[in-house]
Amino acid sequence: MPTNKCAENAAIYVHWPFCEKKCPYCDFNSHVRERVDQTGWQQAMLQEIDTFAAHFPGLKAKSIFFGGGTPSLMPPETTAMIIERINHHWAPESDIEITLEANPSSVEASRFSDYAQAGVNRVSVGIQSFKDTSLKFLGRLHNAHEATKALEVARNNFDRVSFDLIYALPDQSLEDWRTELQHALAYSPSHLSLYQLTIEEGTAFYHQFKRGKFILPDEDLAASLFELTQELTERAGLPSYETSNHAKAGQQSRHNLAYWQGESYVGIGPGAHGRLPGFGVGAAYAHQQIKRPEDWLTAVNLAGCGLESLTEIDRDERAVEAIMMGLRLGEGISLPAFNARFGRPVSHYLDGNAVSDLETDGYICASANALSITPKGAPLLNFLLPKLIA
Repeated sequence: MPTNKCAENAAIYVHWPFCEKKCPYCDFNSHVRERVDQTGWQQAMLQEIDTFAAHFPGLKAKSIFFGGGTPSLMPPETTAMIIERINHHWAPESDIEITLEANPSSVEASRFSDYAQAGVNRVSVGIQSFKDTSLKFLGRLHNAHEATKALEVARNNFDRVSFDLIYALPDQSLEDWRTELQHALAYSPSHLSLYQLTIEEGTAFYHQFKRGKFILPDEDLAASLFELTQELTERAGLPSYETSNHAKAGQQSRHNLAYWQGESYVGIGPGAHGRLPGFGVGAAYAHQQIKRPEDWLTAVNLAGCGLESLTEIDRDERAVEAIMMGLRLGEGISLPAFNARFGRPVSHYLDGNAVSDLETDGYICASANALSITPKGAPLLNFLLPKLIA
């Protein structure tokens, strides 16, 4: 691994790979184990942080995000030690955002106060639905009552609380979703992540869907559900700042913004990945950690780091990544900031004719200072990107 003392803000992601149960829609690097050596995992996480810090000592932690898996199954004392070690190596911002993803089971919610004492100041609760029938379909271990109670406990312990919902479920009508989303908005959340159900290859849902066990909403209904989501959240003061994320002013996830705005980030733990400062204008190193937990643990114990791959990314590759991620944001891409970072304008990487056509058709908005996707184009972003990139 190279050594680069470049002083940059960086988001730090910590992956806890264990779950009590694998959800049928989940394609994340999550695993069910009867027993976890908590002491061994604690020491390995700290060791990997030490190794990355030795090679990239100049980074400044702008955020820490505990994701998974189910990080609310991590002992709070391990969380505290990881936060302390990151802060020791990478001078944290004074108002550093520290988020922990949590399930709303009563057992995990009972630990919220301990996580707050450990240094976590923002929690993201995986509610997924307020309907028991939907939760059962999604394979969740909690019920609607537990979801509501977990939100109450979270609010009593954290100033910043976000929660997730999944919609566009089988047999879900426009009115069904209107009712559920209005119920969610009645809690006056400061941040919401709202995802349409997608079928990912390799998941249990993928095999069920292929066998015709359930049918998803058609494209027209899916589009209507998306439009309704934008309408209701906008009216409630939580406009979308990213395709699937909504927040009140000043409550956006700073950690996720680092990804979407093309900043540096470090991935700690099995399957985590990152973008580290490279040498030269706009360059970066892409790193990927070993996915299987036991293999990652062995590698860390042997070499201090569970690195699977480290690839140098040149300016042009990183610039295209920045465009693809930046267009997910409601505000789009700042053209002056992009030019300053990469030494080339956004237009260098775009098909000019496609830009003109898509702007005429109302899918994108191009001004002197920004390039952004319009509300009309937002649900079609994955289709539009290949047309835009030259």
